[in-house]
Formats: sequence, C-alpha cells, structure tokens
Amino acid sequence: MATYAIGDIHGCMRTLERLLERIRFDDARDRLWLTGDLVNRGPASLAVVRWARERERSVTSVLGNHDVHLLACAEGLRALRAQDTLAEFLAAPDRAELLAWLRRRPLLLAAEKHSLVHAGLLAEWDLDAACAAARRLEEALAGARYASVLAEYFRRDGEPSPLRMMLRVFIALRTVDARGAPRAGFTGPLASLPPNEHPWFSLPHRRDPDWTVIFGHWAALDLYRAPGYWGLDTGCAWGRSLTALDVERGGVIQEPYADGAGR
Repeated sequence: MATYAIGDIHGCMRTLERLLERIRFDDARDRLWLTGDLVNRGPASLAVVRWARERERSVTSVLGNHDVHLLACAEGLRALRAQDTLAEFLAAPDRAELLAWLRRRPLLLAAEKHSLVHAGLLAEWDLDAACAAARRLEEALAGARYASVLAEYFRRDGEPSPLRMMLRVFIALRTVDARGAPRAGFTGPLASLPPNEHPWFSLPHRRDPDWTVIFGHWAALDLYRAPGYWGLDTGCAWGRSLTALDVERGGVIQEPYADGAGR
C-alpha cells in the first residue's frame, strides 16, 4: 500500500489520469490525498469531482478556495467570472449531490506525522490547535446554515468574524507579517515578496519537528521542499504540470499538462 499526495487539479482530468497511470495508483490498495481546488480553470471540473466522489474510500481531498467559490456560485452568493470553467458543473443533473459532497470535505487532514491543507496554517497553531480549528469550520460548512458561512466569508465590509478569518487561513493563506498575522493579495513567486511579508511557512513555530505539512494553492511557488513542508501546486491549470508526492518515501512524480484548451 502506498499513500500519494497530488497538488491542485483544477479540472484537469486528462492530466490526472495520466499521472495516476504513471504512479500505478490502485484504488483498492493505495491512498490518495488531494490538496484541494478540484475545480475551475481546467476543462473537466465535473469529471474530477465525480471521479473523487466515487472513490472516497481511497481518495481524500481537502477543501480549496476554488471549491468554495463554486459552492458560493451555486448558492447565488457569487457570479461566475469570465475565466471560470464551472458552467457544466452547475448545469449537471447530479449537481446537488456533488455540491453536498464537496462542502463536506475536510479543511485539514492529519495522519502518520503528515498533515494536508490547501493553503496554510497559523504560526501560533500546533497540530492539535489546527485540527480543532478545522473541525469547527467543517461542522459549520456541513450544517444547515452553511450558506451564511459562505456569505460571511465573501463579505468585504465590517469586522471579520473568527470563522471567516480561520477559513481564509485554510483556503487562501500565502503570506504573513512578522508577527504571523495573515496578509492578503500576494500571488507571485518568493523572489517578488512585498516588503514586510513572509511566506506563512517561514516563521519558526514548529513544536514537532517530525510533523510535515503538505499544501497546495501557491502556483507561483511551484514545487517547494523544505524541512517540514511540501508545496505541491505546480501550476497544472496554467499549462505546467501536475505533481504527485509519495508521502512515505518522499519521491516526486510530475505529469505535463495534457488537457488542451480551457485554462
């Protein structure tokens, strides 16, 4: 049995299929962890979510910001943007079941000295605190009032609630200030960091040196490896590659983008 983590898929089903062939993934034997953003940018978001849902015994995905954007569009809280590729999903006959499954994805997966998150974690969190914050958010998103949680997340006025701030950390964090407070807006490479902003994973805060965080979300970071961290968003939706990490052995396998038009 092997455990693989795969970076942001973004609806790139053909590339995913080719990568799975290369790693010889067997859903009866192996486990697959996905860093979130199953949907959008690529041409086959519907196929990717159907595929993951059908294999949820062996495939686990955390929730990403594009997944949350899709949920908000489905609730009428956001409008589709010109660059979105979500129309097929929103018109699908099984959309209700797929959306219900998607909103119940975890924000954080922790197992065997590894954790999986879409974007990042706060410097002040140890693993127990991160798990507690994730469970609180997951309960809110799975509950009857989840639409109000989404509405609060995308509201831009007023003082942000604790739930809104925590959700932003899990699905959208890239940089922090020197005190570890989240900053917003930066999407570029490390060489272009604004003054007084730091990668969220750069501040010393680790209480367990054996705990490794696997994350996605930051395509401009590309494949990132540092003690205790793996960044796996290698820009598949931007025509680059989709990356798999053999979690136990540390090997990396990359598949070039193969999904044609639709980015």
